Amino acid sequence: MKKRNNDIPENILSIFEDIVQTYSGNECDNRFMEAMGNHLTKDQRYKLWEQLGGCQGTGQDKIRKAFALEHADTPLPLRLELYLNTFVKDHSGKTRNITLNEENHTLTITFACDECFRHTLDGKLTAPFVLYYESCAGGRMYGLEKTLGIKLKINSMDIPQLGVSKERPCIYTFDIVKVLYCKFN
Repeated sequence: MKKRNNDIPENILSIFEDIVQTYSGNECDNRFMEAMGNHLTKDQRYKLWEQLGGCQGTGQDKIRKAFALEHADTPLPLRLELYLNTFVKDHSGKTRNITLNEENHTLTITFACDECFRHTLDGKLTAPFVLYYESCAGGRMYGLEKTLGIKLKINSMDIPQLGVSKERPCIYTFDIVKVLYCKFN
């Protein structure tokens, strides 16, 4: 959290440092999420998810970068279609749909994941569940950036207050800030 400009005051950073030094594993994850909800604004949390992502440890970075480089000259709409056909499948309880809005340069993803709470303590949440799904936005953003060769910024998150399911997915909208490896059209 300290390494990047994230507008978090030093006295708040020390709370997170204490958590990391005191706890480990799922308990650390849960206490970290709880502290994020108690001490950070929505904008500060979004900035952290943009900087650090979430769910990044899937070991897919080499595959993502290879895909981005292989399709470096492919226009973004076609690249997204190839991405959807190659990477996005309905498996392991995950449902995703990604839409490119070329007019306002945004990507919108609907996402429902049964695995989001795997980091909780015995299935018990210590923070509001929406914070866990905010971290999923960071993970989705990270994967899209690496695979599509673009830079994104979180525009909005619509997380159902009654719980997330395939019938009530999260809706994340990202601004396309920069196209790194490919043409937009």
